[in-house]
Amino acid sequence: MIKLRRYVAVMMAVILILIITTSCSIKQNEWISKTELLLGTSCNIKIYGYKDEKIFIKAFNRIREIEDEMTINKSGSEIDEVNAAAGMYAVKVSEDTFYTVKKGLEYSSISKGRYDITVGTLVKLWGIGTEKAKVPSLDEINASKKYINYKDVIMDDNAKTIMLKNKGMIIDLGGIAKGYAADEVAKVLKENGVKHAIINLGGNVLTMDGNPNGDLWRIGVQNPFSEERGVSIGTIEVKDKTVTTAGIYERYLEYNGKKYHHILDIDTGFPVENELVGVTIITASSTEGDGIDTAILLMGLEKGLEFVKSQKDMEAIFVTKDKEIYLTPEIKTNFKLTNKAFTIK
Repeated sequence: MIKLRRYVAVMMAVILILIITTSCSIKQNEWISKTELLLGTSCNIKIYGYKDEKIFIKAFNRIREIEDEMTINKSGSEIDEVNAAAGMYAVKVSEDTFYTVKKGLEYSSISKGRYDITVGTLVKLWGIGTEKAKVPSLDEINASKKYINYKDVIMDDNAKTIMLKNKGMIIDLGGIAKGYAADEVAKVLKENGVKHAIINLGGNVLTMDGNPNGDLWRIGVQNPFSEERGVSIGTIEVKDKTVTTAGIYERYLEYNGKKYHHILDIDTGFPVENELVGVTIITASSTEGDGIDTAILLMGLEKGLEFVKSQKDMEAIFVTKDKEIYLTPEIKTNFKLTNKAFTIK
């Protein structure tokens, strides 16, 4: 028997992020907020000190535009056209899609393929998070893995075209599109005079400046073991930063009493198995955070810590299956533990 679990809420990621204002002086009438279901998740934008709600039309239209270009779940998107032309010809795409694919290839490279944007055949085979979810056979998995290799994506910078070298390959930007969309929404808001805002696209949180009181935004890190949303393990304070997450409890299917989560290891073709349940990345670019958090979770604790320490202006919070929390150097003085069931190592 298969049981399928998928959270669709404002804070959807495994280490769910909840926003906690750091001052009681921000009153209800001093902010405006709107939520829409886009990019396969719940997207919320909260703006402070700005009263014209027409800004939401521009912001959500930008997300909708990116979704229409990059989704693999709608026929006719640019990525759908690139995938359909795999092994045959190059497809001209928008600046949005070209940039995001190029960044995806960059993160695929620096993670040495642990994150690979051509994982689409394997993702579709498992179908976790969809009505077609199943546990595939080993033969199906091995056949699917043959189509995964980010080095077989051919980019033409001048023509702005993308070609997949081999027929059957599928690009999947699900691990980076939300981050890019968050960065683009921030641009829209800034262009329209917004100074203070929180953009939350399915748990990918981007903060614009601090809050209007001059304080930092206090972000609660969700307990990944809790069924109840809003139960945190600790908090951090940020300004002009993005907080992205990846974790194994976000979406899964249950078959014959065993849970299979959605983060797939391309080496084995099965959901990754290591000591981590979730990783939170704190950085300046949501595109970067979204593109690298899954790769770091796939690396495991030791290699993930080493990788983050090697990056400029990037911090991370790791949560293990043993309820241990590991912090990179700069975040140690920022993170405040609030749940005694967890231990900072």
